[in-house]
Amino acid sequence: MSGTPPIEAVKARLQATFARWTRETTLAQMRADFDEALGGTEAVPCREVEVAGMPGAWFGPEDGPGAILYVHGGGYQVGSIRSHRGLMHRLARAAGLPLLAFDYRLAPEHRFPAALDDCMAAWRWLLGQGRPAGRLAIAGDSAGAALALAAMLRAKADGTPLPGAAALLSPWLDLEATGPSLTTRAGLDPMTPREKLLVMARLYLGREGDARDPLASPIHGDFAGLPPTVVHVGDHEAILSDSETFAARARAAGMEVALEVWPEMIHHFQIFPELPEAERSLAKIGGFLRERVA
Repeated sequence: MSGTPPIEAVKARLQATFARWTRETTLAQMRADFDEALGGTEAVPCREVEVAGMPGAWFGPEDGPGAILYVHGGGYQVGSIRSHRGLMHRLARAAGLPLLAFDYRLAPEHRFPAALDDCMAAWRWLLGQGRPAGRLAIAGDSAGAALALAAMLRAKADGTPLPGAAALLSPWLDLEATGPSLTTRAGLDPMTPREKLLVMARLYLGREGDARDPLASPIHGDFAGLPPTVVHVGDHEAILSDSETFAARARAAGMEVALEVWPEMIHHFQIFPELPEAERSLAKIGGFLRERVA
């Protein structure tokens, strides 16, 4: 593998993991494989805590006037604090802010809106810890980014205080999978082929779920009044269009949105520490959040 570009090595590792999955592979095994493939074995310092009855953990500095609530990705079916611990630790360090993570309920055992309900519970729990909402940020990757955006939409509708800033990493915002990049980037990203997205969406929504509900597919949300948001996405992502469409609609609604598209990068590339682009992206995202909530 000498001389192989880091991004190609990452793709090969992911493809090897997915190739082991067959019709006989249990969901429990897929979750364990996903945690191992993304989380690795490196020990990451954190402080475990219960968050509104859910397993949670603090990463980064213990104290500070601001904090980040992070919502992990995984297509609503996989992912956990373990799979994303390295990413969360590095984002907390880049922002210089405490970062709170939590394990929300997963589909298909718990369908929409269970994960969103848990995200709102975690947000209210963090609000109750004494920091003003304007000194808090919410962030997430992939499905977690959609939950973060949907939580802001619900908070606005409910009159719950909004965060001072948000960060969306490779957001998956359209459960109908209609974006043109699903065709133009087909085959470039092993993480998000259209057929896989549609299966995950069906398992999350169930038979009666509405893929156009803005709390399920927040691409359809009303973004007026939401806080400044940074979006980082890879140019080789099949769901690149989700970020581009969101940025255009959000700006039209008066939101401040900083969108950056990273050449040759794949879905939530920031989770792979061996990629130089991952560290540069997290440094920029951390700086954006620090300037607004620290």
